Amino acid sequence: MASRAVVQEQPRGNNIGGKQKNGRAEGRNRRALGDIGNLVAAPAVEGKPQTQISRPITRSFCAQLLANAQAAAEKNNSKKPLAEVVNGVVGKDGAPKAMPQKKEFVKPKNEALIVISPDEEQKSQRSARKSSKKTGKTLTGILTARSKAACGITKKPKDPIANIDAADVDNELAAVEYVEDIYKFYKLAEDDARVRDYMDSQSEINSKMREILVDWLVEVHKKFELMPESLYLTINIVDRFLSMKTVPRRELQLVGISSMLIACKYEEIWAPEVSDFIAISDNAYTREQVLLMEKAILGKLEWYLTVPTPYVFLVRYVKASIPADQEMESMAFFFAELGLMHYSTIIQYCPSKLAASAVYAARRTLNKTPLWNETLNHHTGYSEDQLMECAKLLVRFHLGAGENKLKAVLRKYSNPDRGAVALLPPAKNLLLLPPAKNLLLPACESIGSQP
Repeated sequence: MASRAVVQEQPRGNNIGGKQKNGRAEGRNRRALGDIGNLVAAPAVEGKPQTQISRPITRSFCAQLLANAQAAAEKNNSKKPLAEVVNGVVGKDGAPKAMPQKKEFVKPKNEALIVISPDEEQKSQRSARKSSKKTGKTLTGILTARSKAACGITKKPKDPIANIDAADVDNELAAVEYVEDIYKFYKLAEDDARVRDYMDSQSEINSKMREILVDWLVEVHKKFELMPESLYLTINIVDRFLSMKTVPRRELQLVGISSMLIACKYEEIWAPEVSDFIAISDNAYTREQVLLMEKAILGKLEWYLTVPTPYVFLVRYVKASIPADQEMESMAFFFAELGLMHYSTIIQYCPSKLAASAVYAARRTLNKTPLWNETLNHHTGYSEDQLMECAKLLVRFHLGAGENKLKAVLRKYSNPDRGAVALLPPAKNLLLLPPAKNLLLPACESIGSQP
C-alpha cells in the first residue's frame, strides 16, 4: 500500500446541525500507515533528487524485477545470487533488504519466465491423462461389431426428415405454423369418434348390408360430384348412428341419404337439396321422413360432426410420401375407400392407421423406393411393421375387387381421370411376407416356411 502525504484541510464555514466541522483536527489525527514490508523504492537517478514511489509486490512485478536484475547482473558481471535481489527489497541506501517471502525457483538466464495458472495446470494434467489412455480398439469391441454386422442389426444413420411444408410457407390456407399441432390434436381426438363393434346390437342389419349401402353411397357421391370429405364424413355418421340406435332394414337407406345430407351441409358450398336425395333413392321416402331422420341423427350424435376421418390423415400422409404425384394420391385413396366399404376394417383400425396403411399399400403397389422412410415415420407416427397387417388386408381387397359384386370403388378408380390405378396389378409380394412379429428377427436367423 502506497504511503499518503498528510494534507491539512482548511476549516470550512459550514454549520451542520449547529456544529462546525473541524477539518484541521481530523487532519492531525490521521497518520500514514507504517511500512509493512511490501514497499519498494524506485532507484535514484543521477543528478535528480530521489522521489519515493512505492507499489505493492505482485507476481508480474516480481517477474519484471527478476528480468531487470538479470540484465544488471550480466552487465556488471556481478557474482551475487539473483534470488537475493528477487526476494529482497532495495532499501534507501541501495542495499537489498530481506523480505519474508518464499524463495522462487530461478530458471536459467536464457529461458523465458512462464507463469502457469492453476486452471492451465489442471488442463495440462487432463490432456496428459487422455493421451496416456489406449486409443486402439479392443478385441471384444471388434468381435461385437462384426457379429452385429453379420446379423444385420448394425445401427445405420437415419435419413433426414424432409420439410413437407416448405412449399406452403406463403399459403395462408395451409396454416404451416399450426399444422403440426392440428394433427397432434387429430391423433388425440380420433379415439372419441372411432366406431365400436355394433353389429351384435342390430337385429335386422349385418355387415353385408352395410357394404351394399356404402357401395351405393359411393355411386351417389360420384353422381353428385361432391367433395371427398363429404363421403368420408357420411360413412362416419352412418356408423356412429348405427352404433347408438337399432335401425330396421327398411330404414337403412334412409339413414344413408340423411347422413349424406348432413355431411353435404357441413362440407359442401352448394349442397344437394332434399328432393335430389329423394329422387336418387327412387322416391322410396318422403321429404318428411328424410327431415325427421336428419333430426334424429343429429340428436343422437349431439351435433358432434367435427371428427378426424381417414380423409384428413390421408391428405397429410400423401403429402409426406415424397415424391407425391397424382398416381400416388389416387392409389392411396383407392385403398382407403376399399377399407371404408368393409366393416371389419373400420372396426379393427383407427382412421390414422387406416390412412397410413393405405399409403404404405400404395407405395408397395407402385414399387416406390424406399417403401417407408423417416419422413413418413415421423408424420404418420407408425413404423412399417405396425402397418403390415392392415396393408395386407387392403391388398387382399384389391386382389378380390374384380370378383366382388360391389364394384363402385373399382369402377370409380378405373377411370383414366384417376389414373386407372384400380387396374394395376396388386402387390402380391406383400401377401407373401411373414407376420410383422417375425420381421423383427435378426437377418442371420431363419424365418421358416412362408405362410
